[in-house]
Amino acid sequence: MTFSQMQSFIAEIAVDNGLFREEAFESRIEAIDRIDFLVMERIDELLLQENQQEVLLSLKHRAENLKQELEAINTKMFQRLQARIRTGEVRGERLRELIREYTGFDTAGSTNAGTEYDHADIFINGLFPLQTMPEQTKELEPEMVYYQKTPARIVFELAEKAAFTKEDIFCDIGAGLGQVAILVHLLSGVPCRGIEFEPAFCDYADHCAVQLHLPGVIFINTDARAADYSEGTVFFMFTPFKGEILQQVLDALRKESLQRKIRIITYGPCTAQVSLQSWLQPVMPGYSHVYSPAVFSSTW
Repeated sequence: MTFSQMQSFIAEIAVDNGLFREEAFESRIEAIDRIDFLVMERIDELLLQENQQEVLLSLKHRAENLKQELEAINTKMFQRLQARIRTGEVRGERLRELIREYTGFDTAGSTNAGTEYDHADIFINGLFPLQTMPEQTKELEPEMVYYQKTPARIVFELAEKAAFTKEDIFCDIGAGLGQVAILVHLLSGVPCRGIEFEPAFCDYADHCAVQLHLPGVIFINTDARAADYSEGTVFFMFTPFKGEILQQVLDALRKESLQRKIRIITYGPCTAQVSLQSWLQPVMPGYSHVYSPAVFSSTW
Protein backbone atom coordinates (compact mmCIF):
# COMPACT_ATOMS: atom_id res chain seq x y z
CA MET A 1 0.00 0.00 0.00
CA THR A 2 1.43 3.38 -1.01
CA PHE A 3 1.49 6.46 1.21
CA SER A 4 -1.38 8.10 -0.69
CA GLN A 5 -3.44 4.90 -0.49
CA MET A 6 -2.89 4.77 3.26
CA GLN A 7 -3.94 8.41 3.57
CA SER A 8 -7.14 7.72 1.63
CA PHE A 9 -7.87 4.58 3.64
CA ILE A 10 -7.52 6.37 7.00
CA ALA A 11 -9.63 9.29 5.72
CA GLU A 12 -12.40 6.91 4.58
CA ILE A 13 -12.56 5.13 7.93
CA ALA A 14 -12.61 8.42 9.84
CA VAL A 15 -15.78 9.59 8.04
CA ASP A 16 -17.52 6.19 8.00
CA ASN A 17 -20.14 6.85 10.70
CA GLY A 18 -21.40 3.30 10.41
CA LEU A 19 -18.21 1.96 12.01
CA PHE A 20 -18.89 3.99 15.13
CA ARG A 21 -22.26 2.34 15.76
CA GLU A 22 -22.00 -0.25 18.51
CA GLU A 23 -23.77 -2.89 16.41
CA ALA A 24 -21.14 -2.66 13.63
CA PHE A 25 -18.78 -4.90 15.61
CA GLU A 26 -17.77 -7.15 12.72
CA SER A 27 -16.95 -4.25 10.37
CA ARG A 28 -15.13 -2.45 13.17
CA ILE A 29 -12.94 -5.48 13.90
CA GLU A 30 -12.04 -5.73 10.22
CA ALA A 31 -11.19 -2.01 10.13
CA ILE A 32 -8.96 -2.35 13.20
CA ASP A 33 -7.15 -5.32 11.63
CA ARG A 34 -6.59 -3.40 8.40
CA ILE A 35 -5.24 -0.39 10.28
CA ASP A 36 -2.81 -2.71 12.06
CA PHE A 37 -1.60 -4.77 9.12
CA LEU A 38 -2.08 -2.51 6.09
CA VAL A 39 -1.16 0.83 7.60
CA MET A 40 0.80 0.58 10.86
CA GLU A 41 3.12 -2.19 9.71
CA ARG A 42 3.59 -0.55 6.31
CA ILE A 43 4.45 2.80 7.90
CA ASP A 44 7.02 1.09 10.11
CA GLU A 45 8.60 -0.39 6.98
CA LEU A 46 8.66 2.99 5.23
CA LEU A 47 10.18 4.69 8.26
CA LEU A 48 13.25 2.52 7.73
CA GLN A 49 13.47 3.42 4.05
CA GLU A 50 12.08 6.90 3.44
CA ASN A 51 13.26 10.36 4.36
CA GLN A 52 9.78 11.80 4.98
CA GLN A 53 9.86 10.89 8.64
CA GLU A 54 7.62 13.74 9.81
CA VAL A 55 4.85 13.03 7.30
CA LEU A 56 4.94 9.30 8.00
CA LEU A 57 4.87 9.79 11.76
CA SER A 58 1.93 12.18 11.41
CA LEU A 59 -0.05 9.56 9.47
CA LYS A 60 0.91 6.89 12.00
CA HIS A 61 -0.35 9.12 14.80
CA ARG A 62 -3.70 9.59 12.99
CA ALA A 63 -3.98 5.84 12.46
CA GLU A 64 -3.21 5.11 16.12
CA ASN A 65 -5.83 7.60 17.31
CA LEU A 66 -8.44 6.19 14.95
CA LYS A 67 -7.70 2.65 16.10
CA GLN A 68 -8.03 3.73 19.74
CA GLU A 69 -11.40 5.35 19.00
CA LEU A 70 -12.72 2.15 17.44
CA GLU A 71 -11.34 -0.01 20.26
CA ALA A 72 -12.93 2.29 22.85
CA ILE A 73 -16.35 1.59 21.32
CA ASN A 74 -15.75 -2.14 21.74
CA THR A 75 -14.53 -1.68 25.32
CA LYS A 76 -17.68 0.22 26.32
CA MET A 77 -19.86 -2.29 24.50
CA PHE A 78 -18.32 -5.25 26.31
CA GLN A 79 -18.53 -3.51 29.68
CA ARG A 80 -22.25 -2.97 29.10
CA LEU A 81 -22.76 -6.59 27.99
CA GLN A 82 -20.86 -7.89 31.02
CA ALA A 83 -23.21 -5.86 33.24
CA ARG A 84 -26.19 -7.47 31.48
CA ILE A 85 -24.70 -10.91 32.05
CA ARG A 86 -24.34 -10.13 35.76
CA THR A 87 -28.03 -9.21 35.99
CA GLY A 88 -29.03 -12.41 34.20
CA GLU A 89 -30.41 -10.60 31.15
CA VAL A 90 -28.00 -12.14 28.63
CA ARG A 91 -28.65 -15.88 28.70
CA GLY A 92 -29.77 -18.62 26.33
CA GLU A 93 -31.56 -17.37 23.24
CA ARG A 94 -30.86 -13.72 24.06
CA LEU A 95 -27.12 -14.45 23.99
CA ARG A 96 -27.52 -16.25 20.67
CA GLU A 97 -29.42 -13.27 19.26
CA LEU A 98 -26.66 -10.88 20.32
CA ILE A 99 -24.00 -13.04 18.71
CA ARG A 100 -25.97 -13.13 15.45
CA GLU A 101 -26.55 -9.38 15.65
CA TYR A 102 -22.95 -8.39 16.34
CA THR A 103 -20.98 -11.00 14.38
CA GLY A 104 -23.37 -12.42 11.79
CA PHE A 105 -22.65 -15.92 13.13
CA ASP A 106 -25.68 -18.22 13.36
CA THR A 107 -25.18 -20.30 16.49
CA ALA A 108 -27.91 -22.72 15.40
CA GLY A 109 -26.47 -23.31 11.94
CA SER A 110 -24.01 -25.95 10.81
CA THR A 111 -20.37 -25.39 11.74
CA ASN A 112 -17.12 -26.01 9.94
CA ALA A 113 -14.68 -28.50 11.39
CA GLY A 114 -11.23 -27.27 12.33
CA THR A 115 -9.41 -25.20 14.93
CA GLU A 116 -9.61 -21.80 13.24
CA TYR A 117 -10.99 -18.77 15.08
CA ASP A 118 -13.32 -16.07 13.74
CA HIS A 119 -15.19 -12.92 14.79
CA ALA A 120 -17.44 -14.93 17.10
CA ASP A 121 -14.33 -15.83 19.12
CA ILE A 122 -13.30 -12.18 19.38
CA PHE A 123 -16.81 -11.31 20.57
CA ILE A 124 -16.91 -14.10 23.17
CA ASN A 125 -13.41 -13.18 24.39
CA GLY A 126 -14.62 -9.63 24.97
CA LEU A 127 -17.38 -10.83 27.28
CA PHE A 128 -14.77 -12.04 29.77
CA PRO A 129 -13.71 -9.52 32.45
CA LEU A 130 -10.02 -10.50 32.24
CA GLN A 131 -8.25 -10.01 28.92
CA THR A 132 -4.62 -10.94 29.68
CA MET A 133 -3.80 -14.63 29.65
CA PRO A 134 -1.88 -15.68 32.79
CA GLU A 135 1.53 -17.31 32.63
CA GLN A 136 1.65 -21.07 33.06
CA THR A 137 3.29 -22.04 36.37
CA LYS A 138 3.37 -25.87 36.33
CA GLU A 139 5.39 -28.07 34.02
CA LEU A 140 3.28 -30.46 31.98
CA GLU A 141 3.90 -34.18 31.88
CA PRO A 142 4.85 -35.63 28.46
CA GLU A 143 1.31 -36.84 27.70
CA MET A 144 -0.34 -33.55 28.70
CA VAL A 145 -1.24 -31.15 25.89
CA TYR A 146 -0.57 -27.41 25.97
CA TYR A 147 -3.64 -25.24 26.38
CA GLN A 148 -5.53 -24.11 23.30
CA LYS A 149 -8.92 -22.42 23.37
CA THR A 150 -11.88 -24.29 21.95
CA PRO A 151 -13.29 -22.24 19.04
CA ALA A 152 -16.57 -20.56 19.99
CA ARG A 153 -18.44 -22.15 17.09
CA ILE A 154 -17.49 -25.58 18.48
CA VAL A 155 -18.90 -24.66 21.91
CA PHE A 156 -22.17 -23.64 20.28
CA GLU A 157 -22.25 -26.94 18.41
CA LEU A 158 -21.51 -29.08 21.46
CA ALA A 159 -24.18 -27.21 23.45
CA GLU A 160 -26.69 -28.19 20.75
CA LYS A 161 -25.49 -31.79 20.48
CA ALA A 162 -25.50 -32.27 24.26
CA ALA A 163 -29.30 -31.81 24.40
CA PHE A 164 -29.06 -30.87 28.08
CA THR A 165 -31.84 -31.66 30.56
CA LYS A 166 -32.51 -30.00 33.92
CA GLU A 167 -30.82 -32.94 35.66
CA ASP A 168 -27.52 -32.56 33.80
CA ILE A 169 -24.25 -31.22 35.17
CA PHE A 170 -21.62 -30.37 32.58
CA CYS A 171 -17.94 -30.99 33.28
CA ASP A 172 -15.09 -29.63 31.14
CA ILE A 173 -12.00 -31.78 31.70
CA GLY A 174 -9.00 -29.57 30.99
CA ALA A 175 -10.96 -26.34 31.40
CA GLY A 176 -8.11 -23.92 30.69
CA LEU A 177 -9.31 -20.34 31.09
CA GLY A 178 -12.89 -21.47 31.64
CA GLN A 179 -14.46 -20.24 28.43
CA VAL A 180 -16.23 -23.50 27.55
CA ALA A 181 -17.81 -24.02 30.98
CA ILE A 182 -18.92 -20.38 31.26
CA LEU A 183 -20.32 -20.24 27.72
CA VAL A 184 -22.14 -23.57 28.08
CA HIS A 185 -23.71 -22.29 31.30
CA LEU A 186 -24.81 -19.04 29.65
CA LEU A 187 -26.28 -20.94 26.69
CA SER A 188 -28.00 -23.77 28.57
CA GLY A 189 -28.35 -22.77 32.22
CA VAL A 190 -27.05 -26.14 33.44
CA PRO A 191 -24.53 -26.21 36.32
CA CYS A 192 -20.98 -26.42 35.00
CA ARG A 193 -17.72 -27.64 36.47
CA GLY A 194 -14.21 -27.13 35.13
CA ILE A 195 -11.29 -29.40 36.00
CA GLU A 196 -7.94 -27.66 35.43
CA PHE A 197 -4.37 -28.75 36.21
CA GLU A 198 -2.76 -25.27 35.97
CA PRO A 199 -3.43 -23.11 39.07
CA ALA A 200 -3.05 -19.78 37.23
CA PHE A 201 -5.59 -20.82 34.59
CA CYS A 202 -8.01 -22.07 37.24
CA ASP A 203 -7.72 -18.80 39.19
CA TYR A 204 -8.36 -16.83 35.99
CA ALA A 205 -11.45 -18.90 35.15
CA ASP A 206 -12.79 -18.68 38.70
CA HIS A 207 -12.30 -14.91 38.77
CA CYS A 208 -14.23 -14.52 35.50
CA ALA A 209 -17.14 -16.61 36.81
CA VAL A 210 -17.24 -14.60 40.05
CA GLN A 211 -17.03 -11.25 38.24
CA LEU A 212 -19.91 -12.27 35.95
CA HIS A 213 -21.99 -13.42 38.95
CA LEU A 214 -22.22 -17.05 37.78
CA PRO A 215 -22.44 -19.20 40.94
CA GLY A 216 -23.48 -22.16 38.79
CA VAL A 217 -19.98 -22.36 37.33
CA ILE A 218 -17.26 -23.83 39.56
CA PHE A 219 -13.61 -24.51 38.74
CA ILE A 220 -11.49 -27.09 40.54
CA ASN A 221 -7.69 -27.01 40.42
CA THR A 222 -6.68 -30.67 40.36
CA ASP A 223 -5.12 -33.38 38.24
CA ALA A 224 -7.85 -34.93 36.07
CA ARG A 225 -6.73 -38.39 37.21
CA ALA A 226 -7.60 -37.50 40.81
CA ALA A 227 -10.74 -35.44 40.16
CA ASP A 228 -14.15 -36.18 41.67
CA TYR A 229 -16.54 -36.83 38.79
CA SER A 230 -19.48 -37.94 40.92
CA GLU A 231 -21.60 -34.90 39.99
CA GLY A 232 -21.09 -34.90 36.23
CA THR A 233 -23.43 -36.32 33.61
CA VAL A 234 -21.99 -34.68 30.47
CA PHE A 235 -18.20 -34.49 30.07
CA PHE A 236 -16.20 -32.56 27.48
CA MET A 237 -12.57 -32.94 26.42
CA PHE A 238 -10.64 -30.93 23.86
CA THR A 239 -7.74 -33.43 23.96
CA PRO A 240 -6.20 -32.13 27.22
CA PHE A 241 -3.93 -35.20 27.34
CA LYS A 242 -3.34 -38.42 25.46
CA GLY A 243 -2.11 -41.98 25.88
CA GLU A 244 -2.06 -43.48 29.37
CA ILE A 245 -3.29 -40.31 31.11
CA LEU A 246 -6.34 -40.16 28.84
CA GLN A 247 -7.01 -43.86 29.46
CA GLN A 248 -6.81 -43.40 33.24
CA VAL A 249 -9.37 -40.58 33.06
CA LEU A 250 -11.61 -42.68 30.83
CA ASP A 251 -11.36 -45.55 33.33
CA ALA A 252 -12.48 -43.16 36.07
CA LEU A 253 -15.44 -42.09 33.95
CA ARG A 254 -16.31 -45.72 33.23
CA LYS A 255 -16.67 -46.30 36.99
CA GLU A 256 -19.02 -43.31 37.15
CA SER A 257 -21.08 -44.80 34.31
CA LEU A 258 -21.86 -47.78 36.57
CA GLN A 259 -23.80 -45.39 38.82
CA ARG A 260 -25.67 -43.42 36.13
CA LYS A 261 -25.76 -42.90 32.39
CA ILE A 262 -23.20 -40.38 31.21
CA ARG A 263 -22.24 -38.76 27.92
CA ILE A 264 -18.79 -37.74 26.72
CA ILE A 265 -18.23 -35.08 24.05
CA THR A 266 -14.79 -35.02 22.45
CA TYR A 267 -12.98 -32.64 20.12
CA GLY A 268 -9.62 -33.26 18.52
CA PRO A 269 -7.33 -36.33 18.42
CA CYS A 270 -8.66 -37.79 21.70
CA THR A 271 -11.83 -38.80 19.83
CA ALA A 272 -10.06 -41.78 18.25
CA GLN A 273 -9.07 -43.27 21.62
CA VAL A 274 -12.47 -42.54 23.18
CA SER A 275 -14.21 -44.28 20.26
CA LEU A 276 -12.35 -47.52 21.12
CA GLN A 277 -13.88 -47.78 24.62
CA SER A 278 -16.19 -50.80 24.75
CA TRP A 279 -18.43 -49.17 27.37
CA LEU A 280 -19.20 -46.21 25.11
CA GLN A 281 -21.25 -45.97 21.95
CA PRO A 282 -21.45 -43.04 19.53
CA VAL A 283 -24.70 -41.10 19.80
CA MET A 284 -24.34 -40.14 16.13
CA PRO A 285 -22.26 -42.93 14.55
CA GLY A 286 -19.28 -41.82 12.52
CA TYR A 287 -17.71 -38.42 13.09
CA SER A 288 -16.77 -36.58 9.91
CA HIS A 289 -13.61 -34.85 11.10
CA VAL A 290 -11.17 -35.15 13.99
CA TYR A 291 -11.86 -31.47 14.76
CA SER A 292 -15.63 -31.82 14.93
CA PRO A 293 -17.45 -32.58 18.20
CA ALA A 294 -18.26 -36.27 18.67
CA VAL A 295 -20.81 -37.45 21.26
CA PHE A 296 -20.63 -40.80 23.08
CA SER A 297 -22.99 -42.35 25.61
CA SER A 298 -22.36 -45.06 28.19
CA THR A 299 -23.92 -48.40 27.29
CA TRP A 300 -25.28 -49.36 30.72
